[in-house]
Amino acid sequence: MKKIFSTFFIATAVLFVMPLFAYAHEVYVLSRDQVNAGLIAPPFSMLEVARANADQFFFWGFIAILVVVVVFFVSILRWFENVCDPLLIKAKHYAPAVARITLGVSFIAAAHYQAIFGPELPLLDVFGSYASLARAALVGIGILIVLGWYVRFAALAALLLFSVAALKYGSYMFTYTSYIGEIAVLLLIGAHRFGLDRFAHAKVGTEHFLAMVVKKLAPYSFLVLRVSFGFSLLFASLYAKFLHNALALQVATLPLAGHAHSLAYYFGFEPHFLVLGAGILEVVLALFFIFGLEIRFTALFIEFWLLLSLWYFGESVWPHIILIGIPIAFFLYGYDRFSLEGLFFKKGNREPVF
Repeated sequence: MKKIFSTFFIATAVLFVMPLFAYAHEVYVLSRDQVNAGLIAPPFSMLEVARANADQFFFWGFIAILVVVVVFFVSILRWFENVCDPLLIKAKHYAPAVARITLGVSFIAAAHYQAIFGPELPLLDVFGSYASLARAALVGIGILIVLGWYVRFAALAALLLFSVAALKYGSYMFTYTSYIGEIAVLLLIGAHRFGLDRFAHAKVGTEHFLAMVVKKLAPYSFLVLRVSFGFSLLFASLYAKFLHNALALQVATLPLAGHAHSLAYYFGFEPHFLVLGAGILEVVLALFFIFGLEIRFTALFIEFWLLLSLWYFGESVWPHIILIGIPIAFFLYGYDRFSLEGLFFKKGNREPVF
């Protein structure tokens, strides 16, 4: 057990350094020239922005803390838990299937748009002359995962495709750790429920062995998914809003997707302060997922702002399928026993609502 925790903390330390090399989903809205210009431009000082806008910084910081505190105490009200938890406990059973189908649909969509994980990774660039074969593999993997049939085999094939992309793009692929997390979950527990694998007639020994594997590893599945998803959000935020915040500043100041005004204009904030606030908020949300705090509220919050962003910027939906589906799975599943709120406030079938 000590060895497991040591490995986990070492991996965590390494992953916290990796944002220096990660990319951000939001730069999809910028042209290649704008991205290159943002990468070259020196970052502005977040500390100076906070000092220059001290009143707003502390005001909105207080509002954010107040919201978190109110949501927490409302979530642990005994009568509220008694009303909501019976339904939420039933919803947990559907969470693995939602996460699995989300991944499968993401692969099918990637095959349709002839890119892997994101539009900046076209199959032709990643796989060269084998692009057509990779496209067929994505379709096959996606269908198997959606149906829940030979899921571990499909997950291994997906991991192989991810590895090929990682060999070409290196640490950039840490942006897509959410895919790795879901692939790992499928390798751990297979289709779990609501998949065709449950109807497969395996040999008794194999069936018994897999049943033992699922029983032992299933409790860790949403820990893996939650941490990997949180890290993917953290990578993107630290890269575009702190290390290369000129990228986020362009997004905040440029009229995009046919809008007459910039994002900062609509929010009513000074652009640098908007980038600072968004960066802090995204880091906090990522850490809430990683440590398991207010999971359902965080999932709803991210879902709302992601859908609003897709509408405002007019981005293609398919690269964000996994970012839409996984928070839905988190909302359904709620707290695992390794989350902080699950550790301290989950009592049998009773757990915090949000």
